[in-house]
Amino acid sequence: MADCCEKCAHYIADEEFGDYCSLDLDEDEMARFLTQSMDNCNYFQLYDEYKIVSKQN
Repeated sequence: MADCCEKCAHYIADEEFGDYCSLDLDEDEMARFLTQSMDNCNYFQLYDEYKIVSKQN
């Protein structure tokens, strides 16, 4: 689970607050998010810094 999350664009690694997902979900969405398997996360977006940099050029 953590391995998949670490590759997601929504994942934030913070030493002060701990690692967390930056999605802004309402109560119902958060309940679904917490009960589903992260292997099949509907909110996953691959973090690809090379793709981001190529858009800047």
